[in-house]
Formats: sequence, C-alpha cells, structure tokens
Amino acid sequence: IVSETKGYFLHPSEDPRVIAGQGTVALEFVDQVKEINANKNLDLVIIPVGGGGLAAGNTIALRSLLKDNVKIILAEPSLLDDAKRSKEAGRLLKHDKENKLNSVADGLRTTLGPNTWPIIRDCVDEIITVSEEDILKATKLIWERLKICIEPSAGVGVA
Repeated sequence: IVSETKGYFLHPSEDPRVIAGQGTVALEFVDQVKEINANKNLDLVIIPVGGGGLAAGNTIALRSLLKDNVKIILAEPSLLDDAKRSKEAGRLLKHDKENKLNSVADGLRTTLGPNTWPIIRDCVDEIITVSEEDILKATKLIWERLKICIEPSAGVGVA
C-alpha cells in the first residue's frame, strides 16, 4: 500500500514520534491528579501493554516528571505474557509459537520491539498478568459504575 500510494509507514508502537505522542497521556494525567488531589502526585500507575508504545511513552513522561517517586506497573493478559516473560528473562522475547493469541484483549496481541523494550526493561518497576475472566469483569465494572464503554484491552489495567 505504501509503495502504491507513495505513502509513509508509521509504526504504531515502535516509531519514536508515536512513543513521544503517547507520553502526553501521562503529562495530562499528572496535571489532572494534582488539580483534584490538593497538588499531590501519583504514587502508582498501571498501564496496559502490548507493543509498548503507550507504556514506553508514559513511562518516559512519568519518570521525567516524578522520578522514582511513582511506581510504574504494566499489565497484560496472561495469555499474551511476552512483556512479563521478557522482563523476567532480561531479554526481549516474542509470543510462544504454540500461543494462539486468543485473548479478549486483542488490542494487546502485539509484542515489544527494539525501541520500546529498553525503556520498559530499564524504567518499569513490575509487569503483571491478568486472567481473561478478570479482564471481562473489569470491563463490565467500568460500564456499570462509570457508564463508559471501554475495550477489553483498556480493562486489563483495571483488572
């Protein structure tokens, strides 16, 4: 498509400009928390992780603003646990070949790459996994309590 249209391919999680753009979420979030919480900072942030663009960008912003005063935890479906296994192994891993990638959180099927992995390896405190059942419960909870419809990939951070 790129050659046919003379377009430009912009990787959705590995392009440094995308990673930087994703970090603006944390910039706004930190400001909003200070505004409603008597100028206090965040103690902990949980971010869903797939390809790592959102996680890496927000990790950079959070470490820049709050240094080590905030604990950064990434969450991924237990069926898509490449980030957790990578962090534990200290090296970038892909999905296991026998993994069918059947998570309800299909937006997180991607894996970390060469630009996102070093940020996550060096700056994230912990990576947790959550079950499919907990993802669905969290997604439902947000709808029931906040009347906001979120995709299951967003429910991973809530679970």
